[in-house]
Amino acid sequence: MESLDRIDRDILALLQAEGRLTGAEVGRRVGLSQPAASARIQRLEKSGVITGYRAVVDPVALGLNIHAVVRLRTTHAQLARALDFASRTPEVASVLRVTGEDCLIFEVHCPQAGRLEEVVDALARYGPVTTSLVLRAYPGKPLTGTTTATRCPTRPAGRPT
Repeated sequence: MESLDRIDRDILALLQAEGRLTGAEVGRRVGLSQPAASARIQRLEKSGVITGYRAVVDPVALGLNIHAVVRLRTTHAQLARALDFASRTPEVASVLRVTGEDCLIFEVHCPQAGRLEEVVDALARYGPVTTSLVLRAYPGKPLTGTTTATRCPTRPAGRPT
């Protein structure tokens, strides 16, 4: 896909925050007509930038009061089995394959500690696990493909490290 302009990025940010907006409302918010906004949305969909629309569900409203992150260090021989277990376990909301000491990171939502223990014990069949309880999840930011980096503070010149 050709590069995205500011309006494309604004549309992406809007739809990630409010996926049910109409083409007319998106157009109004970014300064385009409804047909022009709808054409841009269709182009973003056809090019694979927008891959779908979803409902965001509150796990606590479903009775899933415990949120944990489970890291697994496994072997290549066990990797497929661990991923299969995750796909069959409804409490596992997402899986990331990562570099470093761990191989997989699982996001888990459970109704009570006993069920979390069962999920962690089952994952431990595939290798050592480390479990962290999530105290609070903060809202994610929309992805817009912006490449402008935020400058990190630098230490004053002449100061020792």
